[in-house]
Amino acid sequence: MRVNAVAPGFFITTQNRGVLVTADGGYSPRAESIIAHTPMGRFGRPEELVGTVQWLASDAASFVTGAVVPVDGGLAMGN
Repeated sequence: MRVNAVAPGFFITTQNRGVLVTADGGYSPRAESIIAHTPMGRFGRPEELVGTVQWLASDAASFVTGAVVPVDGGLAMGN
């Protein structure tokens, strides 16, 4: 049995859009703070999670277990 996880960073979704995006479509102060602490300087796009999930589910990762793979633009690396 393999047990792995994907640890996503910040992605704008229906659930958090009201906190991260202002009524005029700009970023909220909270969003600006997140981006300032994310080395890639942006939010993730949902399709950027797909490759990691496909890899972990494939034979290419058949000897990988106990891994937590961050897909977070470098946020977990600390500032």
